[in-house]
Amino acid sequence: MVREFQGIAELEKHLGQELGTSDWVTVDQERINTFADATGDHQWIHIDEERAKAGPFGGTIAHGFLTLSLLPLLGAEVMNVTGMKMKINYGLNKVRFPKPVPAGAKVRDVVTLKEIVRKSSGIQVVMDHVIEIEGSDRPACIAEAVTLMVEDD
Repeated sequence: MVREFQGIAELEKHLGQELGTSDWVTVDQERINTFADATGDHQWIHIDEERAKAGPFGGTIAHGFLTLSLLPLLGAEVMNVTGMKMKINYGLNKVRFPKPVPAGAKVRDVVTLKEIVRKSSGIQVVMDHVIEIEGSDRPACIAEAVTLMVEDD
């Protein structure tokens, strides 16, 4: 269930808090292949199912950047801030991929509000994202993402 915040002032009350967890999303081979085609990264560990069975992961794995690219999808399931004219991806402060995502695995995002900084260009909202793999004790991705939000006039 998406948690709704009525503007930045309400969001600020939750600094340092976990905002929620997304639903599970399956990262199947079709999604991996589509990502490979979109990015041109056709390394065998991602797309060659037969060769990958004998490889270091026992099967194909998702691209790290595919896992990272799920942040907008998963994050939108966790929270929304109303009263914004625009919200844009402003970048990443830090990203790590502690464990690969096997094809067919389910992932979800745990989102924590880290920081809110008011700038002349808008409001920078920094969120910690931990993308978990179902059944794993190690996350697939840990990312500190920055969103630039501009309030309605």
